[in-house]
Amino acid sequence: MSPLLTAFACFGAALVLTLVAAAWMTPRIWWKRANARALAVLVLGTGAIGSALWWFADPLPAQAQADLPTQPALAFHQDAPLPGRSYRVADALNLRAAGGVGSPRVTVLPAGAIVTATGEQDGDWWRVRADVGGVREEGWASSLWLRRADEHRR
Repeated sequence: MSPLLTAFACFGAALVLTLVAAAWMTPRIWWKRANARALAVLVLGTGAIGSALWWFADPLPAQAQADLPTQPALAFHQDAPLPGRSYRVADALNLRAAGGVGSPRVTVLPAGAIVTATGEQDGDWWRVRADVGGVREEGWASSLWLRRADEHRR
């Protein structure tokens, strides 16, 4: 489900839940005619319940989502990287000293940079070589952010 559709569903359900809760928990006279108090109950209740529902509907924490690629991983990533093959960096990518997000960052590869695979692999992490600002760097990069250099952009 798209994030926008999820938000609409969560806040729509929150509005219904707020109306039901308000009918049971507030004096009936509050709802005889529109007033600021009734509006505040609806807005704050819908906001609080909708935010909670949206938080529970979100399958990954915000940091994990930030680490995910914006484009789906391609099938060739399941295979070992071909030594000497060139790949293009899809978006700014950290080149790390070892595989994993906890490893120290060596440098940041800009979007569009070309890297060459060494053939070493550790799960989704590939050891690559790149020229960054005229300096040859080697390290580990997440293969989820790499595309074949000959692959056409959308």
